[in-house]
Amino acid sequence: MDLIHPLAEVYAADFTTEESSLLQEINRFTTEHHAQPHMLSGHVQGRFLSMISTILRPRYVLEIGTFTGYSALCLAEGLVPEGELHTIELRPEDAALSQAYFNRSVKKEQIHQHTGNAIDIIPQLQKTWDLVFIDADKPGYIGYYELVMPLLRPGGLILADNVLFHGQVLEETVSGKNAMAIQAFNEHVKNDPRSEQVLVTLRDGILMIQKKM
Repeated sequence: MDLIHPLAEVYAADFTTEESSLLQEINRFTTEHHAQPHMLSGHVQGRFLSMISTILRPRYVLEIGTFTGYSALCLAEGLVPEGELHTIELRPEDAALSQAYFNRSVKKEQIHQHTGNAIDIIPQLQKTWDLVFIDADKPGYIGYYELVMPLLRPGGLILADNVLFHGQVLEETVSGKNAMAIQAFNEHVKNDPRSEQVLVTLRDGILMIQKKM
């Protein structure tokens, strides 16, 4: 299902600040060579992530699901000079690919790549997060959310990607493991008294969640 008219997508890209040359390279390589290119955040969403980070000026950013490194580089753009971005990728092949791109970034000293299961890695990091981006396995979203919410500073943000899940959550009867997991996650956040949220209909949907002060 096309959630946004293709012409509107093109128009949005035309009026969005261009990607850096490194991001363009990642975008092109992922689109042409990766088996799952649809998982890339892409130009417009990437600039959205960058702007949110730049507004927040975070010290500690956590990303769950690195993929090929595009979104991490966008999120790193807003880090304060002493800030750190920690990104976790389950698949060693994608972790190695993204690390090669991180090594070429001006933010390379601030980006820390972790390979493995996020549920195991996050407690070891011992940070108070300002900004968290969840873009990993959909059945794990509630678990990731519950793990990071106590570690998020009051007023901090969690951004959860793919919360429209290709339009499948809009069906009268939601079916399929991933769509059902996303629907359950959206309901879980909606009913959480610790947070306020807005669902942004950008690309495949981003749920912006702010921890109450």
